[in-house]
This record gives sequence, structure tokens and C-alpha cells, in this order.
Amino acid sequence: MTTDRSIHMTGNGINGGRLGLLLVHGLGGTPVEMKPLARKARDGGADVLCCHLAGHCGTGEELAATPWQSWYASVEEGLARLEQDCDRIVVGGLSMGALLAARLAALQPERVHGLVMLAPTLRYDGWSIPWYGFLLRILIHTPIGPRLSFVEKPPYGIKDERIRAAVVRAMHSGDSSAAGLLSTPSGAIREMWRLTDDVKPRLGQVRQPTLLVHARNDDIASLSNAFHIQRHLAGRVEALILDDSYHLVTVDGQRDLVAARVNSFLTGFSGASATPSVRAKVANGG
Repeated sequence: MTTDRSIHMTGNGINGGRLGLLLVHGLGGTPVEMKPLARKARDGGADVLCCHLAGHCGTGEELAATPWQSWYASVEEGLARLEQDCDRIVVGGLSMGALLAARLAALQPERVHGLVMLAPTLRYDGWSIPWYGFLLRILIHTPIGPRLSFVEKPPYGIKDERIRAAVVRAMHSGDSSAAGLLSTPSGAIREMWRLTDDVKPRLGQVRQPTLLVHARNDDIASLSNAFHIQRHLAGRVEALILDDSYHLVTVDGQRDLVAARVNSFLTGFSGASATPSVRAKVANGG
């Protein structure tokens, strides 16, 4: 079994309460890709947990063998961990992680008070995706499909060349817990499609305030992904469109801008006016 690579940072509390931020990494990624955002949120006073999704930070075979329901179970476990100390919780995710975060918000409206969706990916339709990418769904269901694996290619979701070089070095280090796998097995992509099919009809159930962040020139998932989500969410939506970033908005050159906007969003959940979590209700006899 892969070692738990979750990252937990404890803040100093906000306005006398404890605000929690649950962060969910992307497909084939690791909690490390959420760490810059987590540090800024911790410095702003929040408790932050970057959860480790099941099947990740190990081998491609382990990832391919893990159904999306297990990824979601990891997010539920992360929520329960934060509820031990936090009165209010915001959940955020990157790419596929944003879909898992949205599912949690839809199914747990009393426990999740806000949602942050970073480069949400319903479709792989960014400018770096080959024109024949639409054939992938057909190919995966052929006899050779389960044996296929798709190698990461430049620009790796990162516009800043210095940061990109550092991430590529980490990817080639052989430690998948540092920067993820060099290639994504077809089985994991198939599971992401199944997750997407489950989440899209649930977007209208998300009534929590939502912050939506997407790069105009996202190389993996075009801006149309964010437009679709914005139209279908039922609650208030704030949007930040980045002009100098690619897909991995938490580590790319505008990561400080993203972190600042997330921290500003989090301040809306501080103070006594926020709805308490289920854990707090139970503790108070509710």
C-alpha cells in the first residue's frame, strides 16, 4: 500500500473560529501540486489539508487499478479529518480534483460551505491536445486499450519555463510522489470520464458560493470548461481568468495571484455568520 502523502498545515484560526480548506490534486498528480496554495491559505489563518487520492503517488499500474469511487472516498476522508478541528470548510480542487470537490459540495451541502474550482476539466480540449484526441474514447475500448498509456508532453501544463524545468526534473526523478507520473494509463482516463459523467448532472445541486479559476490559454482544458460549469452551478460564482498561465494554475507563474484570490474568497467564510459544520452542530446538541 502506498504511504499516505497528504499534507496538513495548521493555521491560527480566523475571527475566533477555525476555517478549513480541503485541497484535491488532479489526475496522476500529487498533493505537492497544491502546496503553494496551501501555504498561503495557512498563512491567512486556515487549516489546510491537501488530501492524497487513492491510487496516486505510486505506480501506473496502481493508478489504473483504482476506480474513481476510491478517489472520491479519499476526499470524503479528508473532509472528516478537517471536521475534527474546523467549524467551516471550503473544498477546492485542481483539474479532475475540481470535479471531485464539486461532487462533495453537491452531496454534502451541510458540511461544505464553499467551493474552489481550479482549471476544472470536463474535456481534454486545450490547444496542446491533438486534433484526433476525440478518437481516444473509441481506442480505449478496443482490445489494446487497457494496455495504453499516454506520456506527458511539453509544455506539461506550465507556461513559466523555469518552473516547467523544475517540474520536469522532478517527474524524471523516479519519485512519483514529487510531481506525478510521466504517463497516464488509459484505465485512469476511463475512470475520469466516468467521474465526469457522474458530476455533470450534479452541478445544478451546487448552491455554495464558488470561486472559479481558469487560464485563458489553458493547454489541457479550454476555457469552455469553465463557461459550462459557470452556467450550470446553482449558487453565486466568482471567476478569475488568468492571462499568463497554462493548466497547472497552482504552480505556474501566476500562482501568487491565484493564492491571493483564494484567500480573499476564504475571508467570506470567517466569523460567526458562517453556517457551522455538522460536527459543530452535533457538538452543540443540534
